[in-house]
Amino acid sequence: MKAAIAKTTDLCDACDAAQACAVLFQSYGLRRAFTGPMRTLRCHEDIALMREAVSQPGHGQVLVIDGRGSVARALFGDVMADLASRNGWAGLVIHGVVRDADELNAIDIGVKALGTVPKRGERTGQGERDVPVHFGGVTFTPGCHLVADADGVIVLPAGMTAADIAVDDVVAATAAYAAGTAAVTPKP
Repeated sequence: MKAAIAKTTDLCDACDAAQACAVLFQSYGLRRAFTGPMRTLRCHEDIALMREAVSQPGHGQVLVIDGRGSVARALFGDVMADLASRNGWAGLVIHGVVRDADELNAIDIGVKALGTVPKRGERTGQGERDVPVHFGGVTFTPGCHLVADADGVIVLPAGMTAADIAVDDVVAATAAYAAGTAAVTPKP
């Protein structure tokens, strides 16, 4: 049985250095929460680099694709989702759109994207891989850990994973405050 993923809200409360992405993503795939070290792509309406990436073993990584927020052409769909799932990718965060939403929702993968459009991206191979990308006020650096769930997407400080952040005290303090039994002391 897989260990539960710490909630993005609890991680943000417990770690001031966690960066929360200010993009309103939609969720697709069977995994509504996922985490892992990041790989990145920067491409505009082009799927060639993404196809190459998900064709390789994912080793529990998260692929972050900066599609510059374009909603004209989908950067990901059901065929690539199936391939990514079979190759062990934890999920994808796409600053762009996907297609095949119904099929995506039946595949064991986590996907965050801006929405859907039926038109597929081009296949020219233009773009960059494994470079820092920036959107939603966050810099996504290859190798750093990303956590995604129903509340959003966060990036943890370099060298940290969700397991390194003690959320129990923050959760307990919040519960005590809600129950009216203790005051929550704001962090400096």
